[in-house]
Amino acid sequence: MCQSAVSFQISPVGHGQDELIQRHIDLKTKPLGALGQLEALALQIARVQGAASPQICHPTLLVFAGDHGIAAEGVSIAPSEVTGQMVANFARGGAAINVFCRQVGFKLEVIDCGILTPVEAVTGIIDQRLGAGTGAIHLAAAMPLASVDKGFAMARALIERHHQAGCNLVAFGEMGIGNTSAAAAVMAASMGLGAAECVGRGTGISHEAYARKLMLIEQALELHRAALVNPKAILACLGGFEIVQMTGAMLAAAERKMLVLVDGFIATAAALVAVSLAPNVRDYLIFAHQSEEQGHQRMLAHLQAKPLLSLGLRLGEGTGAALALPLVYAAVNFYNQMASFSDAGIEAVV
Repeated sequence: MCQSAVSFQISPVGHGQDELIQRHIDLKTKPLGALGQLEALALQIARVQGAASPQICHPTLLVFAGDHGIAAEGVSIAPSEVTGQMVANFARGGAAINVFCRQVGFKLEVIDCGILTPVEAVTGIIDQRLGAGTGAIHLAAAMPLASVDKGFAMARALIERHHQAGCNLVAFGEMGIGNTSAAAAVMAASMGLGAAECVGRGTGISHEAYARKLMLIEQALELHRAALVNPKAILACLGGFEIVQMTGAMLAAAERKMLVLVDGFIATAAALVAVSLAPNVRDYLIFAHQSEEQGHQRMLAHLQAKPLLSLGLRLGEGTGAALALPLVYAAVNFYNQMASFSDAGIEAVV
């Protein structure tokens, strides 16, 4: 069956209440701007949700997993089989992302978007498989264009389920050996950059593996150059099943006016494509952290994003997004609960 194209209707966030929201922030019992980036975050959240009393409800972190054909070329520190092993670890609750989600109050779900072999005998893994790993992008397209729309439709249904359950903030993690290669290729094609400006060392590859990774991504960009005509084509030629579904999930969440907490390099590559497809998505994105991957800072600058954290992370899984959730709560809570000068009987210093 042919998969029909999926489109999203995403409304821009209005700025009509900005002055009221900013005044509400400025009149708290503090010097102007003294809470720094938390004030900008509170403004963004109140702008999306309305100025009266913004709330974070049922925050959910979704880990999307998929394998990559290019991983067979030794561009990562581990073989593709580790993807499935880590997915099982997520489902059993033993990974860093499980620890952090339990700590900060994130509900966690794990989605198999297309790892090499489905994980057996472990419950709690959601089946949204688009295949058993993508094609090797230096030799062929990662997937047919129809798989991009199928992935978008699956992601939309997933987000809709959480929206109906009352969730208004989602975050996305990923797992997939080789996915920094796909993300770097997507970044290069989306931003019109050379591979050397986008390719990093992932989770810590050797000099030899880095040189091979760079060569293969340059080969992939040249192979598909004529086909990279729009964001969906970039995903089909160069992306990953998990990157496709993260992109679709960001679009779907913005369509439902949900906040999106963006993790590191790979999630930001998905955000780059989502914003290319629908610029209004940018209004709903909160960027959690700046990773150690060398292209991430450039992507963040392109998206005019100032991340909340810079901890030298390079794990993925959504760990940076999980660690940033308490800061989101802090922004909402000071906005709602902190006394104003008049409340406290203090002479205003604004």
